[in-house]
Amino acid sequence: MLKRAIKLFTDRKLWVRQILIAGLSGGVAWFLGDLLVDGGGVVAAIVSTLSIRISLHKSIREGFGQIVGTAIGASTALLAVSIFDFGFIAIAITIILCAVVARALHLGEVASVNVPVTALIVIGPGISQTTAGHRLGSTLIGAAVAIIFSYFSHPKTPADRAQEQIKRVSTKAAELLALMSEGVAAGYTQKDAGHWLASARLLVEEIPAIRSQSVEARSHARWFPTAEKDVAEEIYIEGIAVEHTLVQVRTIARTLFDSAVEGGIADSTKKQIAVALSAASYAISAHIETPDDISDFGSTPTDDAREAGSALAETLIEDGKDVDQEQIVRGLSIVANIDRIADSLDQNSPALKDVITPDEPAKDKVLQVSPIEQTSSLWNRFKKFWRKYL
Repeated sequence: MLKRAIKLFTDRKLWVRQILIAGLSGGVAWFLGDLLVDGGGVVAAIVSTLSIRISLHKSIREGFGQIVGTAIGASTALLAVSIFDFGFIAIAITIILCAVVARALHLGEVASVNVPVTALIVIGPGISQTTAGHRLGSTLIGAAVAIIFSYFSHPKTPADRAQEQIKRVSTKAAELLALMSEGVAAGYTQKDAGHWLASARLLVEEIPAIRSQSVEARSHARWFPTAEKDVAEEIYIEGIAVEHTLVQVRTIARTLFDSAVEGGIADSTKKQIAVALSAASYAISAHIETPDDISDFGSTPTDDAREAGSALAETLIEDGKDVDQEQIVRGLSIVANIDRIADSLDQNSPALKDVITPDEPAKDKVLQVSPIEQTSSLWNRFKKFWRKYL
């Protein structure tokens, strides 16, 4: 029983490391908050716990969001209490004003959630300018402690974590393509195709996490002296390539499902489709492993995938008179998907490097719109108002 309990923790070393770091961060924040600010230990510990994340990059963002939220929340709380005194109306007005201010400043989820929460912390018993100042100072201490401790919360760098995610998801994509290849060769059913499509959808749901981690690796390399910018940029492009690959795998799964619904794949093309899918699977696997001698051969795995796709296209065209047109179109769609997978693996498609990919959703940023854009917008509105009315 004891061994089993110990194994539960040894199998989750990263999780254990992170909760221990979070606990130490909260304890240190409480100690420093109580030491440096009168009664500031609890607020510092709360902010530290809310701010610390699995990486330094995310903790800095969360900490900044806590600081912005606390500054706005404290100001709003003091204004509401000074007008309505402490009570039901002050609480309601504070929450409403916080929501309005957060919306007006285009705060993302990181800061906009913190605004009413920190306002309610500040508006607690004994509200005054001194108390608000103390709690703002405690917030700064808690955020700073969380940022420092978050550096130790993960044993790997952002680039290493991104590579790990890319490899894991790519392996799953290769395995799914191999499974679809075997199924097509053996004669799959609609139920089989449904399982493939469900698995492909789950793979696509991994894309936001991969993009976020790739962005973090690139951001980390910009300001951290020991990080290599070139490596981070390569990983970022690799993340985009994996995103394109996963989308193509899902499309292939959907095509096979639609074919099963319409009566199945023609016997004359089963073999070629299975070979093409197998070649695409091997190309992804070979790209993951990247052996040193892979480029010494006359034909690379991605070239083999393209050739298998071309052979499938020729077979579909030759059997055009005997096969339903919709099945031919679906088969040619698979050919196009495999070509895109090969291009993504080789990273020779303009779609990867010539099209700007957004870093992350605006809602995940502390400010959805940059301060420069907001200031410019307000200034333009002011000029229009001046010209029209004054």
